[in-house]
Amino acid sequence: MELTTETIAALTLPAGKSDLIHFDDALPGFGIRLRAGGKRAWIVQYRARGRQRRETLGDARSVTLKAARTAAQKRFAQIALGGDPQGDKAEARARAAVTLGPLADRYLELKRPVVRANTYVADHRYLTGYWKPLRNLPIDTVNRRLVAARLNEITVDHGVTAAARARQSLSAFFGWAICEGLASENPVIGTNNPGARLKARDRVLTEAELRAIWSACRDDDFGRIVRLLMLTAARRDEIGGLRWSEVDLDRSTLHIPGERTKNHHPLQLTLPPVAISILKSASWKEGRDLIFGGNGGPFSAWSYSTLNLGARIAAREDGPIAAWRLHDIRRTVATGMAELGVQPHIIETLINHRSGHKAGVAGVYNRAGYALEAKRALAMWADHLLATVQGAQRKIIPLGSAAA
Repeated sequence: MELTTETIAALTLPAGKSDLIHFDDALPGFGIRLRAGGKRAWIVQYRARGRQRRETLGDARSVTLKAARTAAQKRFAQIALGGDPQGDKAEARARAAVTLGPLADRYLELKRPVVRANTYVADHRYLTGYWKPLRNLPIDTVNRRLVAARLNEITVDHGVTAAARARQSLSAFFGWAICEGLASENPVIGTNNPGARLKARDRVLTEAELRAIWSACRDDDFGRIVRLLMLTAARRDEIGGLRWSEVDLDRSTLHIPGERTKNHHPLQLTLPPVAISILKSASWKEGRDLIFGGNGGPFSAWSYSTLNLGARIAAREDGPIAAWRLHDIRRTVATGMAELGVQPHIIETLINHRSGHKAGVAGVYNRAGYALEAKRALAMWADHLLATVQGAQRKIIPLGSAAA
């Protein structure tokens, strides 16, 4: 039957039926649906992308036959070009239901087993805290303008470094979401990077500053950590998360597995006696492998403890020292070893770097661990450091002097 104003007016539901569709012979797939209670609606029915679809075009009491037929023709034109109007609507509704917050939480849980604990903690802080204003938004509505505006707020509230790292964390999340088919683009790309304004740090502590820091350290977890950093040049979180199972006090060795190091290469050191003495002074808690920290996790009170340490230094008769960070200790130790005559490849071994002589093809063929040289270099540095901070007499001759 061809649908016209007259034929439609004459349509009624047969006795005992509550739902009936009449299709138009002139435009196959277009029809009118009659339901109980006098309800009438225009519909289109089609097959797209291998699925049967049916879509309502409007109430026949308020949409004219001509308008409904025109709308149906547009739908069929979309389908002929490979579209799927109903499927696209369903997909849009599904995307709108996927908000950034729950998706970011899923990303974090998948990431947790494969990254270092502190990397997870940092990403969790950024994605759940710094980016909180965007968490309730559908992921497809998070655009460059919103990200850029929030980055400016983070910069004002938390500083350039925090904003740069928050930006990096969100970008990595969107990269994952794209690969999962959950996002179509990365809105972080093209935003201004606050980190572009940061300069690489080159702060090296003077001997007077080393002495001030060492003297201000208390006989507590943070004090022991800082002094061990000064003796080993290890990274902050490597010592803060140190475990008894990673230390052999009898053999004076330390072995941090690759899962806990930044470059995923294990770190092995022979510790000088003063470092072993510091470790022995730490209290062992039954059933706990972690040496420092509390509440089931590694040491985490970095900001609070560093501020307190800085306050104690500032209270000295000589007053405060120039602004510094814990990571400056690592750079200072490496520089100090070089000044004592330790060869660059031995310093790289001690700080667990894979550059220079161990980079690329050279690293594939050169498997030497330089354990003896590293042991002696670390002992020599400890001797130099104690002479610096405590005025102790030097017991080890620098490598350059020995060679001479």
